[in-house]
Amino acid sequence: MEFVIVTGISGSGKSSAVKVLEDIGFFCIDNMPPQLIPNFAAMCNENTEITKVAIVTDIRGGAMFFKLSECIAKMHIAGINIKVLFLEASKEVLMKRYKETRRKHPLDEVSGGDISKAIDAEIELLREIREDADYIVDSSFLSSGQLKEQIADLFLEKPMDRMMVSCMSFGFKYGVPGEADLVFDVRCLPNPFYLPELKHKTGRDSEVRDYVMGFEQSCVLRDKLFDLISFLLPHYVSEGKSRLVIAFGCTGGKHRSVTFAELTAAFLREKECKVKTLHRDIEK
Repeated sequence: MEFVIVTGISGSGKSSAVKVLEDIGFFCIDNMPPQLIPNFAAMCNENTEITKVAIVTDIRGGAMFFKLSECIAKMHIAGINIKVLFLEASKEVLMKRYKETRRKHPLDEVSGGDISKAIDAEIELLREIREDADYIVDSSFLSSGQLKEQIADLFLEKPMDRMMVSCMSFGFKYGVPGEADLVFDVRCLPNPFYLPELKHKTGRDSEVRDYVMGFEQSCVLRDKLFDLISFLLPHYVSEGKSRLVIAFGCTGGKHRSVTFAELTAAFLREKECKVKTLHRDIEK
């Protein structure tokens, strides 16, 4: 049985994540106190019809929530295959989301109604749980569709069947993606943005790729990055990593970073790696 605990910062997209898990075949329950999870997991483990389970548990559970680590340890001892998915977002984005939805934060009373203090308190309270999580997804700059795609990519395949490599492009002006394992800055390369005929195209277009890769420094950087990634991949696999996010950043996330994300994805597919591409800021 595949058992997933979904937790994280309030307002980071846990509800959206569990909807995706439900869509891909998980039996899902929201807001279960951690103390009930081990017994529930054991019950599900005895039912051959249930092969995928996802439980959402978070700060809404109050003091009971802080028994989560203890409950996870019990489940590991019982031999239950459990993974923790932690969702987060930047403080600025969280405050904006709460302002737009006008929802009450779970720590509203503790913080005296100050949403900024409530978010800071929750981030600190969940710091240890975040450090122990198997998967971390930062939803700060993801659209609803992009968040769904990332969650689905994590759990559609059997765990550890093969490492999933996500090649991501992004713009530094919109922030560095928190879920990235490797971040490469390609702002050192010539920028197609300043050419009128290329400004409104993207790294998906052959004209932009040809321009970016028409410089010696671009080819040298590509070869060095491919050599480094080829060296690192088998070591990540041997350490049991099931997902690797390689992020390429340029200024706006439309030209150079997209070019390198696409080239890297094609290179890894030739090596028979399982690869996904995500261009976070290409439409911005």
